[in-house]
Amino acid sequence: MRRQTGRLVYAGFANLIIIILGIGMLYPVIWLIMASFKEGNTIFSDPSLIPKTVTLQNYLKGWQGIGIVGFGTFFKNSFFICAICVVFNAIFCSLTAYAFGRLKFPGRNFWFALMMLTLMLPGHVTTIPRYIIFRTFGWIDTYLPLVIPKLFATDAFFIFLLVQFIRSLPRDLDESALIDGCGKFGIYIRIIVPLTVPALITTVLFTFLWTWDDFFNQLLYLNSPPKYTVPMGLRLFIDSSGMSSWGSMFAMAVLSIVPCFILFFSLQKYFVQGIATTGIKG
Repeated sequence: MRRQTGRLVYAGFANLIIIILGIGMLYPVIWLIMASFKEGNTIFSDPSLIPKTVTLQNYLKGWQGIGIVGFGTFFKNSFFICAICVVFNAIFCSLTAYAFGRLKFPGRNFWFALMMLTLMLPGHVTTIPRYIIFRTFGWIDTYLPLVIPKLFATDAFFIFLLVQFIRSLPRDLDESALIDGCGKFGIYIRIIVPLTVPALITTVLFTFLWTWDDFFNQLLYLNSPPKYTVPMGLRLFIDSSGMSSWGSMFAMAVLSIVPCFILFFSLQKYFVQGIATTGIKG
């Protein structure tokens, strides 16, 4: 009886700690949402979480954007870039992972180890060389530097994730397909791709989130406001002269996280399954 009581007390205390930590992590998001409905002059002067006067002017003004470019244009640009990156990463990372996980070719282990080493290379180390290359190609102020590298499966993390998943699949499936007259590419299309859907969805989810939130690369390569994405559009509301439109920026920031929440919670089951079956989960 005492053991059972002790377990209940421990479980209750642990759940209480988890709830407190959860509220602490959610508080900035809740504050952001509530601040987006406050009047501009009361966002920082009013310490209360609940706005005294609820207004939608921040959303209306924020959607109008800055100057002649509306914020809807930034959403379209971000969705366009994210869609291309998601498709390219899903196709070419899975093809590369299939080659490493199933095919035998000279130097396979060497190239796989070299690819894994790129995971330890900070991205900022290649910033200047990449910029010089893309400027030589005349790709500055275009979306090409953001999407073309995805054609070459440059995201080693997704390749590793898919390789781990593919290696967990029984090779008897490949042998049965070969006996039935299916070629290497046919095995990839008919067997590997359907069975790696959880890992592919994990790749899609991470690619979308990382591309959607990417500010540095978009700031580096995009110069024209009509080509700006959501992160750069939010930056336009901050004025160094002190005339920042905080209300509009908070309102558009709330809208910017809606696609991420929808995508994550709609694919949460497949995301957890993909992580749990690739050996990444400890």
